[in-house]
Amino acid sequence: MRISFLVLIGLAFGCSQQVEQQERIEIEATATGQSFNAAFLIIDGVYNSELMAPYDIFQHTIFHTEGGIQVFTVAPTRDTLTTFEGLKLIPDYGFLTDSIPDIDILIVPSAEHSMDTDLENEELITFVKNAGEQADYVMSLCDGAFLLAKAGLVDGHESTTFPTDITRYREMYPQLTVHEKVSFVHDHNLITSAGGAKSYDPALYLVHLLYGEKVAKGVGKGLVIDWDVNDYEFAIVD
Repeated sequence: MRISFLVLIGLAFGCSQQVEQQERIEIEATATGQSFNAAFLIIDGVYNSELMAPYDIFQHTIFHTEGGIQVFTVAPTRDTLTTFEGLKLIPDYGFLTDSIPDIDILIVPSAEHSMDTDLENEELITFVKNAGEQADYVMSLCDGAFLLAKAGLVDGHESTTFPTDITRYREMYPQLTVHEKVSFVHDHNLITSAGGAKSYDPALYLVHLLYGEKVAKGVGKGLVIDWDVNDYEFAIVD
């Protein structure tokens, strides 16, 4: 049975008045005390916000819970790459050259060419497919969803992407069920998000799911984010 929850936003999105919520969501921690390896796929043209927002959230878990999420970056090689905004990054691992730790959480941020030439890179798509199939959770930010869809990881799941790219996403992958006007969609082990400044949302949600509300609130507080899962608009598919 599939159950979808759309949690209506109130003041968190700057509405003129608080929206009365139809249903509050209670999430029980599923992995208290466990440690996870989170791999961030980075390539030339990756966007700063889609990379650093979830990276910050996951890295801060080590200060708020036993275990926590160990973060690292993965690229085709360990050569220095450049983000869309011009930052120089040195990847921790190259999937074409190195032995990579087990990946429990695969994060695919958006990059400048996520909707075109990156989709033609067979080595990149193969890595995404193989890593995603073995991971406990797969998360995309913004147009990272296009790479997940190309790798077949979204087939049979519901998803979302950057708001103005939803039309193109539907045109390229007409078999998919795509949500609009949500921060993120959680369908089984797949979490896809709108990206941009909302890239913090799905990461904090996953922390809440794994370690509970107290840890999520603690991580949020450290980044000056008042986390309450019921203040965000998203879809849960089960």
